[in-house]
Amino acid sequence: MKVGLFIPCYVDLLFPEAGVSTVHVLRRLGVEVAYPDAQTCCGQPAFNSGFFDDARAVARHAMSVFEEPDLDYVVCPSGSCATMVSRFYPKLFEDREGDRERAERLAPRVKELSDFLVNVLERTDLGARFEGKAVFHCGCHQRRELGVLEEPRELLRGVEGLELVDWQGDELCCGFGGTFSVKMPDVSTAMADQKLDALAASGADTLISGDSSCLMHLAGRLRRRGGDMRVLHLAEVLDSR
Repeated sequence: MKVGLFIPCYVDLLFPEAGVSTVHVLRRLGVEVAYPDAQTCCGQPAFNSGFFDDARAVARHAMSVFEEPDLDYVVCPSGSCATMVSRFYPKLFEDREGDRERAERLAPRVKELSDFLVNVLERTDLGARFEGKAVFHCGCHQRRELGVLEEPRELLRGVEGLELVDWQGDELCCGFGGTFSVKMPDVSTAMADQKLDALAASGADTLISGDSSCLMHLAGRLRRRGGDMRVLHLAEVLDSR
């Protein structure tokens, strides 16, 4: 099986270790990984801000990069960016026939990492080992658009040495929301504090998520509050030995 690796901007520029771990995990499972050098942003910031023509221009480029016929799937270590391509591209081009058809062909091949591992490769135990007590934060797009809720937890339960615990307000947004955190900083910070209060009450020593943007927001607020908890992308934990 050959997949195209779709790396979100946050991973590319700020958290490359999550991308490296994604490659390690996929290759360990016998997947051939191709990284198209021409890939750029998926267009979500422009889309969320209402600049739909700009978003379409970026989306057309992304489609041209990932619609190669020899790629069985496109795998992304982000529920947010995977949602943009698989759910919102067809809507973005719904009144543009040629582009809509391209978007609809690409959409079902785009998979968030845990979705791909569990539902395509049918693997939950990857032989990982990580000592700790952790909670998992599921980003809003992954939860509400993709419906990929249990897959990351199944993978984490298969990690030797890791205790996965429940926490209050698990379903709540972290407060990042992309441009929302810039436009509504006070509300965004209050939402992060709500999550971090629940995190402290859980007794966990590690926060894990499948979205680096959520982790960036929560880790930044955590440090400002004086916390030193480990904050890791799901791929990094699955890559642990």
